[in-house]
Amino acid sequence: MSDRASDTVTTQRVTILLLTLAVSVVFVGMIRDFLVSLFLAAVFSGLAYPVYKKILFRTGGRTSASAAVTLLGLVSIVLVPMLILLNLIAVQAYELSQDLIPWIERELDSPQDLELQLPLWFPFRNEIEGSSQQIASKVGEFASKAGAFIVEGLSAATLGTAHFFLQLFVMLYAMFFFLREGAAAVEKLIGYSPLPRDVQELLIEKGLSVTRATLKGSVVIGLVQGVLGGVAFAVAGIQGAAFWGAVMAVASVIPSVGTAIVWVPAVIYLLATGEIGSGVGLGLWCAVVVGGVDNLLRPVLVGGDTKMPDILILVSTFGGLALFGISGLIIGPVIAALFATMWEIYYETFRDLLTQEGSERSES
Repeated sequence: MSDRASDTVTTQRVTILLLTLAVSVVFVGMIRDFLVSLFLAAVFSGLAYPVYKKILFRTGGRTSASAAVTLLGLVSIVLVPMLILLNLIAVQAYELSQDLIPWIERELDSPQDLELQLPLWFPFRNEIEGSSQQIASKVGEFASKAGAFIVEGLSAATLGTAHFFLQLFVMLYAMFFFLREGAAAVEKLIGYSPLPRDVQELLIEKGLSVTRATLKGSVVIGLVQGVLGGVAFAVAGIQGAAFWGAVMAVASVIPSVGTAIVWVPAVIYLLATGEIGSGVGLGLWCAVVVGGVDNLLRPVLVGGDTKMPDILILVSTFGGLALFGISGLIIGPVIAALFATMWEIYYETFRDLLTQEGSERSES
């Protein structure tokens, strides 16, 4: 090929590349409001794909019917109960935040009116009673701010806004497409990428494995602990039990501390107000049952999937909450899983080169 022909081909390729990038940027900007919905749809579709494959076998290979049945089952079993629960959490969070603001103002104006009387056997009794006003006001401020945050994150669902239902429709429709066309779409994406096929397959395999382990190990277990904790709070007569259960679900990702950051102050409050039976019962239930859920369910749910370090799950969960709101509970750990997977693939790809360079530096 002559130099002139080669220059022409290069110019054409550069032009096509620039046009593709320009159109892609415009397209992504156009659908930016739906990117979170599409991302969640891809994650949920990947998790539901094994169920879809089983239904596909039973339907004789009817892809559309299998995707519809899978989606209908997920909506009936997971989505509808979840929306009902989110509505209850948002209502209680709003009521709790509204009730606590006047209470905090009153206590700050006259803190001497609040006196906690702990049992004589309670650890650090004198220290806690001496700081009862400060503890109560700080707990109240935390509950108020947490309630406002949850209300803001869930208000779209509870108020039934058109934007929320549009996002929900896009997510469900995208899930139907991903389930039906998932294998073909992945194969096409592999063809577009310049990466070696084995690297792309490893990325998909490891990414799905880490994502499954992360979501099962944090989201599912957190939800179970939150539900069990919320039920216990309701039985103990604590206001806003569903709200506190939601806070416990989020707090469950904190290593070593977990849900105790929520239920221990509640136990102290019950004991301090004379509810000895409720306080002891709540403490035993949360310590034994809620705390034991992690040890019981994690081996079953995670299994052989690759697990991310606890610190990475922690920072990605809170980082996702800060960046994406409530959806960040899922998006944050998934992005962290992809981050960990990419660095693992990077190391595997360049291990020989990195090892060689490290040896040369050691010798010099």
